[in-house]
Amino acid sequence: MFLTSVNLAKAKSKAVLVQMMSAAGTGFFFNAKRNRLRDKMVLRKYDPYVRAHVLFFEKRKIRSV
Repeated sequence: MFLTSVNLAKAKSKAVLVQMMSAAGTGFFFNAKRNRLRDKMVLRKYDPYVRAHVLFFEKRKIRSV
């Protein structure tokens, strides 16, 4: 009895690691973790190049966590 033909489903992670890019256009970014089922994130955080709080938009998914 060989069980090689049985395909087991892989579990998906609940969170993803995403890159947050500054809306000021400075190129400053940071990585954040968000829930897989939520919409794309938008945060207001400090950008050290501009020395002010600006919006950060989710640019791309890095990997599943």
